[in-house]
Amino acid sequence: MESLNKAIPKTRLSNSNLLFLIAAVIFVLMYVFAIISFPRSFMQFQTFFDLFNLNAPLIIMTLGLSIVMIGGGIDISVGAVCGLVTMACAVLLESKAGSIGGAVLLSIGIGVAFGLLQGYLISYLEIQPFIITLSGLFLAQGLLTTLHKDPINVTMPDFVSLRDFNIVISWLGTKNRLGVFIPCEIKPGVIVVVVLLVLLAALMKWSRFGRNVYAVGGNSHSAMMLGINVKRTVFLTYVICGLTAGIAGFVYIMTTGAGNVGNASGAEMKAIASAIIGGTLLNGGVGNLLGAPIGTLTLLVINELIRAAGIQSNFQAIVSGLLLYIFIVLQSVIMSLRDNRRFRLALPPWLRLPGRTKTGNQ
Repeated sequence: MESLNKAIPKTRLSNSNLLFLIAAVIFVLMYVFAIISFPRSFMQFQTFFDLFNLNAPLIIMTLGLSIVMIGGGIDISVGAVCGLVTMACAVLLESKAGSIGGAVLLSIGIGVAFGLLQGYLISYLEIQPFIITLSGLFLAQGLLTTLHKDPINVTMPDFVSLRDFNIVISWLGTKNRLGVFIPCEIKPGVIVVVVLLVLLAALMKWSRFGRNVYAVGGNSHSAMMLGINVKRTVFLTYVICGLTAGIAGFVYIMTTGAGNVGNASGAEMKAIASAIIGGTLLNGGVGNLLGAPIGTLTLLVINELIRAAGIQSNFQAIVSGLLLYIFIVLQSVIMSLRDNRRFRLALPPWLRLPGRTKTGNQ
């Protein structure tokens, strides 16, 4: 008779889920440290929700950029496209023919247009992604300054109502110094983030397209041998990235209520850093979209810690850069160990400790 106590085979955690788990643990530990260090600020529920309220556009851009990076590409134009959308929407909404629905369609149209153009040049003409998206960055910035150079405050009544609208959570909040209970508030942009996160995460996990993106990012030649249309897959990743950049632009102006040439300036670098911190590898094939908001929030908590400590703002970039170095090295070490490869730290000869060296046959 066969034994009833058979060993149950263990399922190995995928690289994407492992890096996501590490990113989530680091974020939790960092936020706990923030609560301990500055309890008056970080203990408030509204402080946590404000990380989403004020940075929803960045999270949306990171979602689209993560899909491109999982597919083995890069897009450094998302920040400029987002800024262009904010100014275009501001001009439209301040015109007599403007409407909120028209602004939404314009945002999607601009984002998809950039995604189509850049995706075609990268996938079908096989031009380097960095060069094409750098050109897209310059194009979007040029169009932005050409469209309008001065700031535009949108005064359209319907849009002002949308900008000032908040979703109140009556049962969750904190008491102020006078003992008055203040409920937490969520901006509509947070709802957009949640909807996009659910849709895109499901797309990447359960659809054929998502599996193809991981396969192409892991090894495009092997993916082609498996019958995957590599060019179409890469093309669609850039279209999705352009779409999310357009949506981020509308959420941006919905949050700030103004178009400005400085809107979303440098956001592409923050999105890339957030994607990496969230567990997406630069060389493609590994990543979890749930890590996109985690990486973004980790970066934001660091900035808030520095601000709360009263340290000069230039240290935010320094700490962010050092953190990015640490995450890239950590990812390399983890991938090497999981692939049963020995990780070696390469050092120049003048830094190596004296000892036995390999010599030829004597």
